[in-house]
Order: sequence, then C-alpha cells, then structure tokens
Amino acid sequence: MSLRITFITAGRILRQLLNDHRTVGLILAVPALIIALISAIMDEAPQVFDKTGLILLAAFPFMLMFMITSITLLRERTGGTLERLMTTPTAKLDLVVGYALAFGAAAAAQTAVAATVAFAFLGLDTAGPAWAVFLICIVTSMLGMALGLFVSAFATTEFQAIQFMPVFVVPQLFLCGLIWPADQMAGWLQGVSDALPLTYAVKALTEVQLHPDVTADMWADLAVVLGAAVVATVLGAATLRRRTN
Repeated sequence: MSLRITFITAGRILRQLLNDHRTVGLILAVPALIIALISAIMDEAPQVFDKTGLILLAAFPFMLMFMITSITLLRERTGGTLERLMTTPTAKLDLVVGYALAFGAAAAAQTAVAATVAFAFLGLDTAGPAWAVFLICIVTSMLGMALGLFVSAFATTEFQAIQFMPVFVVPQLFLCGLIWPADQMAGWLQGVSDALPLTYAVKALTEVQLHPDVTADMWADLAVVLGAAVVATVLGAATLRRRTN
C-alpha cells in the first residue's frame, strides 16, 4: 500500500462527486430535509422525534453510502477504470482505503449538515455530547460504504446494485429499532436484530441520548459497528475484480 496512491485515489473520487451536483445535493440536502419533515410530523411529540431523528442521523449516511459506493465502483469496473488502474502500481488496499477516505469525507459533510439542522433548528435534544453522535454516524456511514463495496462485486448493472438494498439495508432498518423497539419484537426477530450491525449503532446512539457522559456500553456498541465495517471492507477487497463480465 502507498499513502501517495491512496490519497490520489481519494482525491479522484472526491472530484468525481463534486462534479456531480445532483449527487452532492442528494448527500447534503435530502437527509436534512427529510429529518425536518419528520420533525414537522412529530411536532406534538418532541420526545418521539428525539429518538427517531437521532436514529435517522445515522440511518441516512448508512443508506446513501451503500448506494453511492456500490454504484460508483460498479461504474468504474464496467467502464474499464479499475482494469486500467490495476495495470499500475495501485494495490487493492489503495483503492479500498481511498474509497473509504473519499466517502468518509462525504459522510462527514452530510452528517454535519443534518446534525446542525437537527440540533440547531429542529430542537433535537440528547443528554450526551453532540460529538459522540457525530462519531457514531461517521462509523455507521463507513459500514454502509464497506457493504456497498462488497456487494458491488456481485452486480453487473447499476439496477442490480440497487436491488441489493432490500437484502443488506432494509432488514437492518426494520430491525434496528427505528420502527419498533428491538426488545419488544418476537424472540427470533430479536436474535436476528442482535446479529445486525446497524442495531449496535442504534444502541450506541441510545446511550448518548440517555446519559450525559460517554459510557463504556457506547464504546462497546461502536466497536461492533466498526468491526463489522472492517470485516465488510476486507471481504470487499478480497472480491474486488478488475471488471464485470
């Protein structure tokens, strides 16, 4: 791995994102607007919004990074960019870490905008520090990026990449506690929920919501999410192919 090549890769991906104004708008504006809509719907129940809005701050980067990473990498593979890069000294790890840095920066910008809107203008309130929420959301976005990297190896078209969302993303959203508390689900669903990394992101956010100080449980839950992201990244690097046939 070469740090120089890694940063060059990250810069190239960031330039591609910045040149796509619609994608920039999707990343920065849409999550904040949807959270604002949820706030308006729950205007009479601010405590419900405190929980739901907090989870959405992590759920949106998770979903969007999955979608953008899988599509972007698939485009580079089908367009022959990966094949050309792999004839150079660029290693797989350079590509993977470069993608992680670029999309991590995009996720950080998205989280900063959405969190600023939620905390400053929509009255989102947590007992714990805002920086802990920001950190959890960034790690969760990296999980979405890693999963997108992994599934892109199994898609041959952008439509197929999007079709992986109901398999890897939607079940996690349903079972993480966003729609219904996980501890109130049927026993077997609780078992499935405990096996999904997004559940631990929600648990970490709940710790921040309830406790004024950062707790050991929050760090433990965040470590699970980070570990899942690392495993998915390693699997994505292992399945990284030059092109899609």
